[in-house]
Amino acid sequence: MSKIRKDDEVIVLVGKDKGKRGVVKQRVDENYIVVEGVNVAKKAVRPNPMVGTTGGIVDKLMPIHVSNVALFNATTGKADRAGFKVVDGKKVRLYKSSGEVVKV
Repeated sequence: MSKIRKDDEVIVLVGKDKGKRGVVKQRVDENYIVVEGVNVAKKAVRPNPMVGTTGGIVDKLMPIHVSNVALFNATTGKADRAGFKVVDGKKVRLYKSSGEVVKV
């Protein structure tokens, strides 16, 4: 069970996009995630008439390491670490600072 999952709102802690918020679009693997609007790179794309794509320069979302982001706590408006706890026989994620359960 990972601390940061798809559709979580996260805030970037370090790097060129420090302070930006976004939603996790996908998990690439155990250590990397793709966040909407964060770590965007320009990529040159060749035209392919067989598929119908036009060429040019497009924006591509690149993965970012999980250690460089933190969950965004809406109640405090700040970044927060996540932890786990067993509540009523179920393992749930919670914010470390307040102890409240992360809403899915």
